[in-house]
Amino acid sequence: MGDEVIFFDTLRQGLWIAVLISLPILTVALVAGLVVGLFQALTSIQELTLTFVPKLACIVAVFWLTMGFMTQSLVAFFQDRLVPLMIGG
Repeated sequence: MGDEVIFFDTLRQGLWIAVLISLPILTVALVAGLVVGLFQALTSIQELTLTFVPKLACIVAVFWLTMGFMTQSLVAFFQDRLVPLMIGG
């Protein structure tokens, strides 16, 4: 019973960390896609690279800006939760 509780709690925390880490990138991709889609609808320009390049640039910029937060979150999760479980604590 105790092992199952620890397993599911660790799984819940891991999924929550995954959501927190992916949220900035997914939000920027959504907003950039909406802006580019609105621009394409208003100008009737249906170019495939027009949707791909700005979204990719925005995603790379946000990834670069939030890389420290992502790394810090993952390291804290591993040090506080997973490493003690691996050691046996």
